[in-house]
Amino acid sequence: MCGFAVWYSDTESIKDKETILNAMSQTLCRRGPDEQGVYLKDNICLMHRRLIVIDPDTGKQPMTETLGEQDICLVYNGELYNTDELRNELIRCGYDFKGHSDTEVLLKSYLHWGTECVKQLNGIFAFSVYDKRNGSLFIARDPIGVKPFFYYSYNGGILAASEIKALLANPIVKPLIDEQGLMELLFLGPGRTSGQGVFKNIGELLPGECGIYKDGILTKQRYFSIKARPHIDNRDQTKEHVRFLLTDAIERQLISDVPLCTFLSGGLDSSIISNTAANYYKRKNLPLNTYSVNYTDNKKYFQKSLFQPNSDEDFIDIMVRHTGSKHHEVILDNTDLYNALFDSVKARDLPGMVDVDSSLLLFCKEVKKDFTVALSGECADELFGGYPWYHNEQILFEECFPWSRSQAIRRSILKSGVLPKGEEYVRQRYLDTVNHTDCLPDDNRHTRRMREMFMLNFNWFMQTLLDRKDRCSMYGSLEVRVPFCDYRIVEYAYNMPWELKALDGREKGIVRAAFSDLLPETIIQRKKSPYPKTHNPLYFELTALGALKVLNNKTSPLSDYLNAAGIREIIRNPEEISSPWYGQLMRTPQILAYIVQLDYWFREYHVEIV
Repeated sequence: MCGFAVWYSDTESIKDKETILNAMSQTLCRRGPDEQGVYLKDNICLMHRRLIVIDPDTGKQPMTETLGEQDICLVYNGELYNTDELRNELIRCGYDFKGHSDTEVLLKSYLHWGTECVKQLNGIFAFSVYDKRNGSLFIARDPIGVKPFFYYSYNGGILAASEIKALLANPIVKPLIDEQGLMELLFLGPGRTSGQGVFKNIGELLPGECGIYKDGILTKQRYFSIKARPHIDNRDQTKEHVRFLLTDAIERQLISDVPLCTFLSGGLDSSIISNTAANYYKRKNLPLNTYSVNYTDNKKYFQKSLFQPNSDEDFIDIMVRHTGSKHHEVILDNTDLYNALFDSVKARDLPGMVDVDSSLLLFCKEVKKDFTVALSGECADELFGGYPWYHNEQILFEECFPWSRSQAIRRSILKSGVLPKGEEYVRQRYLDTVNHTDCLPDDNRHTRRMREMFMLNFNWFMQTLLDRKDRCSMYGSLEVRVPFCDYRIVEYAYNMPWELKALDGREKGIVRAAFSDLLPETIIQRKKSPYPKTHNPLYFELTALGALKVLNNKTSPLSDYLNAAGIREIIRNPEEISSPWYGQLMRTPQILAYIVQLDYWFREYHVEIV
């Protein structure tokens, strides 16, 4: 993967803004440590930072095609998984290619199909194309939202970038936050409303959205959205098609000119990916390397729960023997895990999923020592009903976000009168999602609710995890691909009847059935277990000390907002938190860590509340 930034000015020349342009580019060096490139004309600059994965020699960016005296210039972050098909079609249409990069295929797809090129692409991407022929800037993001695209449109131009930090490196953009941004952080965080960057006036292209900036106006449109359609396949056909789609997506994403590995937790999703990759590599007489993560003394302190019924070690061993992979276990120190909370804020440009972020950041840093590309099993649970809230009828029909059902814990850490409309804000965001869920006229109550639940997970929980995966992996210059996020899989899963999706009454039942003859029975039957977290009491001690330090600092930006008594009560009685802050993993230590991250974010980014 890579990173890019764009500055298009309607009112002034930017050729003499070298210091600003360099600062914007420099913020993205972790996303692309191998090469940098710049396309700079009088009022337009496209900057690129490259992590070399495919076609080192002829895949350089920005990539420019000149027609007569008119340049068409592309900067791009992502991977196209139908590169060969597109290239062959374009060759039949008379196009020539200098190399085998997907960047060149994307540029010539734009030349051939224009802005409709996005409908031809299967992949994860964010890109900008400057077209001098009509003075436009075309921008686009992949259908699922795997790759980030932030922008700042102002009176006189537009800025765009892979990460918020690149926008903030331009003095035009101020690190401001208003009441809406505060409600995003304190009542929705670490989730956030798609399309918003939390910072005031920083926007985000939605998944499946593209746009054209021309003559001072940005016009956006959705080229992809999830639509309800009848599911016409029977049980056997559905099982066969799920197996085909997943296998095809995984094998397409194994293409790389640099070393590639897979993440392996011993859960169903990572096991499917690792097993498919191992078989693919065996056909090429190559070994597969797999990686897992754990924490110091976790075996000693592990505690079973409804959300985390077992630890990963035994299941990983089963899959390593089954695939014959060369396995690497990364053990993280709990003090390092706490200290990495601060780098993970800088990776995301926002407070995040705390230790779930910082552990991934540290894990990817270790993987990067030997590999540049990895495959991971994110998003299967959102698409195929893997979470408990899909299966608990009481939770299922509650009119709220199921991973953050109550705002009481959030309200308890705030001073009286702070953000009085916070609960109302959350409620409206929930309604915005369910009210725009596409359904069929004959959907019954349960089917309609399952569609709503799918879209709640897709638009919110899944986007939070994709944010985490992209930013925390790219902070270590590691490209992580997510095969379950193939748009074909998403569309098929959306329209699959629940009795097939939860086949035999199991979470992800259809996926289990589709691969039952390829994986060990123990793996097929393993109950869903989330990303591993630390159970070491040292981590709680560190987060408690960190939160108390924030409370005792009268100059903290949070001093006007936090209820010190409420937070101290949480520290004294950590087991009394009955409802998680966000998802399965954010409980007392993570709430305290989130406070630490909030304070650091305000100070590190010089955020001003307006």
